[in-house]
Amino acid sequence: MDLTFLKRLSAAIAAEFGDHCEVAVHDLLSGDREHTIAAIENGHVTHRKVGDGPSRVVLEALKAEDPKALEDRSGYLMRTHDGRILKCATVYLRDENGVPEGVFSINYDITELLMAERAVGSLLPHKEEEKKAENRIPLSVNELLDDLIEQSVQLVGKPVAMMNKEDKIRAIAFLNKAGAFLITRSGDKVSKYFGISKYTLYSYIDAKDTIQN
Repeated sequence: MDLTFLKRLSAAIAAEFGDHCEVAVHDLLSGDREHTIAAIENGHVTHRKVGDGPSRVVLEALKAEDPKALEDRSGYLMRTHDGRILKCATVYLRDENGVPEGVFSINYDITELLMAERAVGSLLPHKEEEKKAENRIPLSVNELLDDLIEQSVQLVGKPVAMMNKEDKIRAIAFLNKAGAFLITRSGDKVSKYFGISKYTLYSYIDAKDTIQN
């Protein structure tokens, strides 16, 4: 991965599309899974900087069983921590064998465009577009873990107090697949949240293949 070139490319894209366009490069080979941002332009869009942690897309790349099968994405929506809507694109930077060694992300803040659209009428279904915004972009790995835990509960469809063993296994399987356990000390937090021991947590992770996702 030629970081010098990617920094130049990031700067060019950001300059071309203005202050609302954030461009970030994540390094998947640094060995530091909690500080993956190697370069960023217009970081004010998501309030991130060089050395900050991964997004969910990056965690999925680190966790992927078959990294070569990961597909680039474009035109999907995300939310920032303060509720702004971003139109995003993700491109995997691959080595000569097709294995991702980095992630190149473009996040364009369309919040003001949506506001302008409202001002001139209901020509486009902006309400539906906003609802399609996926997960928010976290400010830290701890916030990312909180978001993933919340999504695991939503997946099961019932509060932790009402979950049985199978429900918890399903939730933990989601967290494992999403790469949550790549985050330092995530096992302690997940165990406490679901009211189980660390030993039980690891047994649930091993049991993930026995249930239907």
